[in-house]
Amino acid sequence: MKPLVYKKSRKVRGMEPVRHKLHVAKGDTVRVIRGEARGKEGKILHVYPKEFRVVVEGVNLVKKHKRATTPQGESGIIEFPAPIAASNVMLLDPKSGHPTRVRRRKDKDGTVERIAVRSGQPIPRVR
Repeated sequence: MKPLVYKKSRKVRGMEPVRHKLHVAKGDTVRVIRGEARGKEGKILHVYPKEFRVVVEGVNLVKKHKRATTPQGESGIIEFPAPIAASNVMLLDPKSGHPTRVRRRKDKDGTVERIAVRSGQPIPRVR
């Protein structure tokens, strides 16, 4: 009988983490379509492409108890928005304000422009 050998799990080094292509960007106005905050609208504050998550202003608020690290430091309960899945938000149409899907179109100079499927209007990038 063959002896039982435990192999070490090997982590593949040098591989780039998977970055998901998101239909929304920082500064976009979105509406939550799934979950506890369904129907709420807000601006995207932060985007995490590796985790496929976004932080929306006023959505998924969580409380964190902070201890004072220095004698004069601030302590207390801090409330801040936590990330939610990017698939649970839909971009709002710039023309009508209704949720819309996003189409991409390449301009003549090679830049990619986002188009609202609902109205056909280009969605401006907020910098």
